Amino acid sequence: MESLRQLYRIGYGPSSSHTMGPRFSATHFLSNNQEACRFEADLYGSLAATGKGHLTDKAIREVFEASSKPVEIVWFPDIEKPYHPNALTLRSFDRNNNLLSEQTYYSVGGGRVVIEGHAEADPPQIYPKEYSTMRQILDYCNQEGMQLWEFVIQFEGMEILSFVEEVWSVMSEAVENGLNAEGVLPGGLKLQRKAWQYNAKAAEFTGPLGNTALALSYALAVSEENAGGGKIVTAPTCGSCGVLPGVIYYLAKQYKFPKIKILRALLTAGIIGNVVKTNGSISGAEVGCQGEVGVACAMASGAATQLLGGTIYQVEYAAEMGLEHHLGLTCDPMRGLVQIPCIERNALATMRSIDHCTYALLGDGRHKVSFDNVIEVMMETGQALPSLYRETSRGGLAKVMS
Repeated sequence: MESLRQLYRIGYGPSSSHTMGPRFSATHFLSNNQEACRFEADLYGSLAATGKGHLTDKAIREVFEASSKPVEIVWFPDIEKPYHPNALTLRSFDRNNNLLSEQTYYSVGGGRVVIEGHAEADPPQIYPKEYSTMRQILDYCNQEGMQLWEFVIQFEGMEILSFVEEVWSVMSEAVENGLNAEGVLPGGLKLQRKAWQYNAKAAEFTGPLGNTALALSYALAVSEENAGGGKIVTAPTCGSCGVLPGVIYYLAKQYKFPKIKILRALLTAGIIGNVVKTNGSISGAEVGCQGEVGVACAMASGAATQLLGGTIYQVEYAAEMGLEHHLGLTCDPMRGLVQIPCIERNALATMRSIDHCTYALLGDGRHKVSFDNVIEVMMETGQALPSLYRETSRGGLAKVMS
């Protein structure tokens, strides 16, 4: 498995696969073709189908415009490259229009990019192969008397705490910025920001309903920041970035946890997301929203369970429920925007994460279906989903406002 630094990526929304990935691809290609006079960018599959709503073209243009280089963007929504649905081919030309270079990039989810023919560019594998499944990790932790966050530190070193401290800082700022922002989100749906209203109303609720409603408002705040192109952390993606900070920010406020406990919870959430990323997928274009909001819910459920004193087995159980109960969830954004149904899904997944935590803590951690089992089923389900429901905006809710 790769470092958690490859999972938690700090950047700007609205999409890790459709905005962050293409921006990196364009930057990488431009850096290797500074002598070129003009460029072409061909977008394939999901990148083309929902690219305009995800600001893919804007992200690419900004890179080349910063160097005063013209770029022509061509869309091929009906053509999918074999390796992954999110494909981008870049070409450079000299002043006589001769082709200088051509490279294909795959934005595989969570902001990660695979460069065709460049396996050596893949991030290094930090964790030994024998600890790539949740069962293997749990067995090791049980044998060594470790918590999941200690497992992360053993292989990533103490410096990973400094990294997740920055992650937590950006997450917290996204919550606070989102709560203070008002107005209409960009993109044409004319969707109003609601987090500030929900937060104000939740503060006036009495009893347990009011408390949990606050968590919902925190998730809304981050998701709206993402939809508006604000600074966020992929957890595991931009489209699902509100769930984990929504849950952790809420618990931090309610229980006054010291920062170190928050950072440890983020490490645990990270290893949960990493296991899915390694053995499954976090790409909506590949497996639907179950790989985004479903995985985010699993990460938040496990992190919350650890924060509230759960064992490693209760943490795994909570994470398993987070993913299991999102199986089959489609990715069908209206007009390709990370707004409807994405923002509400983040908010409701936050509530479900807290419920999964509660359920797991009431038991002793024993259950029939393992987290690894659910990852396998998620992949099988995702591959069975028609492309209409995998981030192409051609089916499901996307058809309501096509």
